[in-house]
Amino acid sequence: MNTGMSGTGDEAGAVFSRGRCSTVLSLAPPTRPRGRRSRSRAPLAALSALLIAAALTPTAAAEPADEWTMGEPPLVTPWTHDVSPDNALPEYPRPQLVREQWRNLNGVWEFAGADEGEQPPFGQTLPERVLVPYPIESALSGIQRHEDHMWYRRTFDVPEQWGIGGHNRLKLHFGAVDYAATVYVNGREVASHEGGYGAFSADVTDALNGSGPQELVVGVTDLTDATWQPVGKQRRVPDRGIFYESASGIWQTVWMEPVPAGHIDTLDMVPDLDSSTLLLTVNTGGDTDGLTVEAVVRDGRRVVSRTQGAPDEPLELSVPDAKLWSPDSPFLYDLDVVLRDRHRPVDRVSSYFGMREIGTAPGEDGRLRITLNGEILFLMSTLDQGYWPDGIYTAPTDEALRWDLEQHKRLGFNTVRKHIKTEPDRWYYHADRLGLLVWQDMPSMRTGERPPAEATARFEAELHELVEQKKNWTSIIGWVPFNEGWGEWSQKATGRIAEEVAEQDPTRLVNAHSGVNCCDSLGDSGKGHVIDWHAYVGPATPMPDETRVSIDGEHGGFGLEVDGHMWFGEGHAYHMLPDSESLTAAYVDNQRAVLAAARQCAISGAIYTQLTDVEHEVNGFFTYDRQVEKMDFDAVREVNEEIIAEADGSGPGGPDPDPGTPGLDGVHAYLFDDGSGSVATDSVGDAHATLTGTEWTDGVRGGAVSFDGAGEADTGAALVDTTGSYSVSAWVKLDEAGEAFQTVVSQDTGDNSAFFLQYSGQDQRWAFSYAGLRALSADKPEPGRWYHLTGVRDAQAGTLSLYVDGELAESKSACAPRKGSGNTVIGRAQYGGELVDHLRGDVDEVRVFDRALTRQEVAELARN
Repeated sequence: MNTGMSGTGDEAGAVFSRGRCSTVLSLAPPTRPRGRRSRSRAPLAALSALLIAAALTPTAAAEPADEWTMGEPPLVTPWTHDVSPDNALPEYPRPQLVREQWRNLNGVWEFAGADEGEQPPFGQTLPERVLVPYPIESALSGIQRHEDHMWYRRTFDVPEQWGIGGHNRLKLHFGAVDYAATVYVNGREVASHEGGYGAFSADVTDALNGSGPQELVVGVTDLTDATWQPVGKQRRVPDRGIFYESASGIWQTVWMEPVPAGHIDTLDMVPDLDSSTLLLTVNTGGDTDGLTVEAVVRDGRRVVSRTQGAPDEPLELSVPDAKLWSPDSPFLYDLDVVLRDRHRPVDRVSSYFGMREIGTAPGEDGRLRITLNGEILFLMSTLDQGYWPDGIYTAPTDEALRWDLEQHKRLGFNTVRKHIKTEPDRWYYHADRLGLLVWQDMPSMRTGERPPAEATARFEAELHELVEQKKNWTSIIGWVPFNEGWGEWSQKATGRIAEEVAEQDPTRLVNAHSGVNCCDSLGDSGKGHVIDWHAYVGPATPMPDETRVSIDGEHGGFGLEVDGHMWFGEGHAYHMLPDSESLTAAYVDNQRAVLAAARQCAISGAIYTQLTDVEHEVNGFFTYDRQVEKMDFDAVREVNEEIIAEADGSGPGGPDPDPGTPGLDGVHAYLFDDGSGSVATDSVGDAHATLTGTEWTDGVRGGAVSFDGAGEADTGAALVDTTGSYSVSAWVKLDEAGEAFQTVVSQDTGDNSAFFLQYSGQDQRWAFSYAGLRALSADKPEPGRWYHLTGVRDAQAGTLSLYVDGELAESKSACAPRKGSGNTVIGRAQYGGELVDHLRGDVDEVRVFDRALTRQEVAELARN
């Protein structure tokens, strides 16, 4: 697709300048994975015929093909040895804009590493052979190493029957090149592009020689995570964790086609279910004055509608009694578009579309949920990294590319999260045909620090390029600009970006920040359509608010090592299991919790980590080589389908409200007016607290107790039913406010406290917390000053709220309760089973309530 980033130039200059581009182990043949499906027939008869007709043999490379040698992948997939110089991804690469005439330029090219500032090697034979379009680090490329700078070179012939230079022009297309590319034809610069995930094109007509071989040279720079360029999970030095091998150079199909001087460039397609129409804009290139557009919608051989109009203007195509696209019925209409000069066809393309609509609506419990075609649908998804042990970023074959998606359907999933990576167009084409919904991530910048201004501008440009190029795919239902704060630079900017993406594509959901509760996140901007938390093993349980649905953006991560099928000698997962049976049981139990979260917390989707193992990670349904199924897939499918069927918004909501005990005395209270001894009296109940490591002192009114960083007041009982609503209040004065956590009141669980009313040393603020979730005060507390703190857990509303001196500081969505039947304790907490977060300071008048206090009650409590 032409993204507006291609260009032409008259001078061949130095390719490499600082910061930007100016202008393989021998194994036996693998067996097929169990349960493998046969090749499925395309549902689009007209489009499929064109795809078959268009499958021409790639032009011969500059050197004999037998000079290319595959590297030695540590693991081989069932398709590794299907790859050869004659069949390197020969399929038509642009299924939504198909022309009959084209030529694939994949195959064996010349290759050389380069130095920064090196001149293009025009007319020179390069020393190595690379198989395009596999990243150079991959075994399939034949190079199997990283280069910061590199040259690709080949020659090609232009078919005489294409009439280039007469009425037709020659377009050269690149699916994706990582990262900065400059393209030369016959020594003349014809295009430059920055960004490792976007397609780009060039009209190379004026650079062609009159006849004979044409020289094509591509210079590429890819510094990966040595710069701030978007890289996703690529690393120059992959770790034994969640970051992987880099994937540099040409990694998607290179091809060319003839187009008329005035031609169809791109199509914008927006289905409208209310009017039963497709809004089509035929964007054109070249001189199209006086030309008209004819668009024909087909259902197989039956003509559904025929519409004429002007190019570059919206056309309403009638689709009466539309057959709606969904995971259960992924029906796709054929679309023929002709550009005409009166009655003479000038240009003709074929495409397709699905009639579907993504949105949000309240369920029967009144809480907002995701809808497909107006009906609530739970989005049951995997986290799909899109990595291959033989091709890294590039699937070895189109069959392999489709196979991954087919397994989602086999496992009972209806959604895929394409995780901080993009895919070739054919991946989305297969998702459209199979009926899979797609969350599309933007590949992130590197982690660990905040990016500079020039990097943020580059990131935003590439994000908008991604949306523009992929906004026609029926399968894509949402955009995800950020993941866990990786490369994020400001909460305000994240919110602005979410709004701009929603404006650019108002037909899809925008998930501003997946894992907003996690890791490097700068917090919730409040923008977009989705609240998304991560929890391992989880599931995460965010609550929807008045304008945004909620989803579990990542959970699970159960691992199993399979000897002989691992990238490294040992693997990592969030929770390791010893065998397939226990792995399956853990998955099913975890998914039961997903269903409970859908019913109780109104989450609209859940994303399990992950489809396959990847390098060091061994938490897939399949091993990394796709050779071994690690779970009982029938059990997986059964529980997944149960969730989709039952999480429809009609189940029970949160717990019924319990009025609790009225008044502001509470059900337990510790006034600390005893003045001496090792017991603090419970002035309301009978759970008297045993004091250790404390001293008596003066309080706000009367006495108080002082903690020295090692003491506690143990009530000897569970004073709070943490599965319901409750409130806890106290007066507290800190001796110091540094980086250490200090807890005022908590309740033990044997692991992490069920709740923490505390000073958060990480945030240097007051907090009412669950492990991993904090409602915080606005300001850092002053040592030596008394503060009144109240933590309120409202189970019905699904919130966790902190009040400071009677005023609401912050309220956080927190649906699922943290169960804790251990003792309620003053002066310390429990984390990871250890006694931690001991208080240094004084505490007075601790009260415990068996209900959620109102704002007015909290204010009155603080005044009194």
